[in-house]
Amino acid sequence: MPVPEQRGAVERHSLRDTAYATLRDAIVDGTLAPGETLHDDSLCAWLGLSRTPIRGALVRLEDEGLVESAPQRFTRVMPLDAKCARNLFPVLAALHSLATDTAVPHLRPRDIDELTSANEDYIRSLLAHDALAAYAADERFHGVFLRVAGNEHVTHLLERLAPQLRRLEHRCCEQLPGRRSVAQHQAIIARAAAGDARGAVSAAHANWVTLGALINRALADCLN
Repeated sequence: MPVPEQRGAVERHSLRDTAYATLRDAIVDGTLAPGETLHDDSLCAWLGLSRTPIRGALVRLEDEGLVESAPQRFTRVMPLDAKCARNLFPVLAALHSLATDTAVPHLRPRDIDELTSANEDYIRSLLAHDALAAYAADERFHGVFLRVAGNEHVTHLLERLAPQLRRLEHRCCEQLPGRRSVAQHQAIIARAAAGDARGAVSAAHANWVTLGALINRALADCLN
């Protein structure tokens, strides 16, 4: 068995994952700005890695919509425009609606308690004007349905889209979700606790559409 070759493959994979995670986080939080050109030599010096894992990471980031490239011309952080939110949130709404519909019949009292706790954190974050904490609490809230639904395909697709969502949230963090979003969370909890899957799905879909509209407006203000 070629153990040394196998070990080397594992190490290369780990380095690529390290490069990917670092670059992804830098794009999400704006350290690498929208439209910024990415030069291999600069990235190698910054991350202390060779070109191979960095190129592998960039390919993955391009596949996830965070980087774009033109052969022999440029590799750059994907610019932000109004189309980003318009394209993303209908997909998020559909996937979370599916997870909610699947999960509701299987929810237990402890799951309802977890939803309530996440929503309380969400409200506290809004009152503290901490948008990023509110978005994190919102992720925990909807994550209850994902966990209970247990649909690995839905989870995988949402994980793939998560960096794009978080990037938009960071960009628009001066805008806070409002009372409508809180009311939608409360409706989701009440309907889920009553076993009303259709009602919970309707409220969950509306919740994602509301967030999409908020971020779309905030993004338009940022870009104008």
